[in-house]
Amino acid sequence: MNTIKRKLTIPREKKTTLTVRGVGIDIEEVGRFRMHAAPENKAFYKKIFTDQEIDYCMAHVDPYPHFTARFVAKEAVAKAVGMTMFELDKIEITNEASGRPTVRVHSHPECAIEISLSHTKDRAAAVAIWSTRYRK
Repeated sequence: MNTIKRKLTIPREKKTTLTVRGVGIDIEEVGRFRMHAAPENKAFYKKIFTDQEIDYCMAHVDPYPHFTARFVAKEAVAKAVGMTMFELDKIEITNEASGRPTVRVHSHPECAIEISLSHTKDRAAAVAIWSTRYRK
């Protein structure tokens, strides 16, 4: 895997250097999750999502765009850090109170990963950036 290294200065955090270590992107059709209805396929969803993610998605009238968005976010994270580095159920996508999505990698809590998610009723996409911050 080729690692992209670029140093950027973060304006809000003076004396901090950010090194981008990897970028991942993924897109998926919502229909792939819609075909596997969550109530009848609990084992399938448990392999991919945490209980908190399942609860979040099921709280929506149409949970499948939300499941798909979280799935593509996990795939984007896996691509950013290297496909064999994490299992999808060890990557958790949550939201801050503002709605901003965040990533928690349970097996590697030191990883700094930024994500962006987007979805329509038919497709979901996500981008993940894995970085390291250095204080000077």
